Amino acid sequence: MSIVASMRKSLVPIHPEGYPFIAGAVVIALLLFLVSTVLGMIGLGLAIWTTLFFRDPPRVTPVREGLIVAPADGVISQIGPARPPRELDLSDDPLLRISIFMNVFNVHVNRAPVTGRIERVAYKPGKFLNAELDKASEDNERNGLVLVTADMRVGVVQIAGLIARRIVSFVREGEEIGAGERFGLIRFGSRVDVYLPLGTKVQVAEGQITTAGETILCDLAAPASREATYRLS
Repeated sequence: MSIVASMRKSLVPIHPEGYPFIAGAVVIALLLFLVSTVLGMIGLGLAIWTTLFFRDPPRVTPVREGLIVAPADGVISQIGPARPPRELDLSDDPLLRISIFMNVFNVHVNRAPVTGRIERVAYKPGKFLNAELDKASEDNERNGLVLVTADMRVGVVQIAGLIARRIVSFVREGEEIGAGERFGLIRFGSRVDVYLPLGTKVQVAEGQITTAGETILCDLAAPASREATYRLS
């Protein structure tokens, strides 16, 4: 392997969605250097951060049947029963919701938790509350997917946050998608919720760090346990 090829392999890929933002940050940094070195260094730091924000590293997704993988990098902020957004037409009753909060330093490319057909894509405008708040699921701008597998329907909802002002979707209704494949991106801090049947065996805990496309959230092949069955209080 040549030195150039080795260097390219070691670099983390950048998602094309970020190119305009990176270019803009670089231009701003150059202009700030014309004003002062201090301001230029601040601008350079912003350009580096912008580049890192849009990184899109490769992931190795476990392929055993029945696994639900994390759709986002971040931390598990909530696990429990909640009614899914109405626009998904997923269920009128509470489902198991697993929420993953992404800060501004996480990878923000989102990946499908299961293999299936995209039955619904539903965008809803809204507010920009702190994505860690429970009411953000209902009040904030969001984009939801319903994925249909051979055995179930899974809801995945991208939620904007205080800083996030743009949810980008890469998919359309009727398309097939594999577990771990990219389906969207949220710019600059946000949250992703996954909705599953109550009683699903959960493999993660609140506060745990997740890696999109790799961390196993649930194992549908495992028998339901008392600890994994969530009920409304």
